[in-house]
Amino acid sequence: MTSTAETSSVTPANLATRLEYAILALLAARAAAATICPSEAARRVAAETGTDWRPLMEHARQAAYRLVAAGRIEVTQRGKVVDPSGARGPIRLRLRAPRSDGR
Repeated sequence: MTSTAETSSVTPANLATRLEYAILALLAARAAAATICPSEAARRVAAETGTDWRPLMEHARQAAYRLVAAGRIEVTQRGKVVDPSGARGPIRLRLRAPRSDGR
């Protein structure tokens, strides 16, 4: 169980960092083209902070969108890469596939 001191030290800034790290760590532990649900990152951070994961879902999606903007991951729906700004409903996250020009 997480201590009260650790739980109370969760700020919006470090919550965002924790979620981004959780997304990248979960993806790094999977096969190259594997995906995760943002709820997996929310659940991991909730377990670390002693909170409920459900209120973290929108924060997890926002963390994913920041990682997309940074070129680190892709958002998919039904196996196809989608623009996060237009994504409605369930999404999956995966590490960004290398482009054919090596970037």
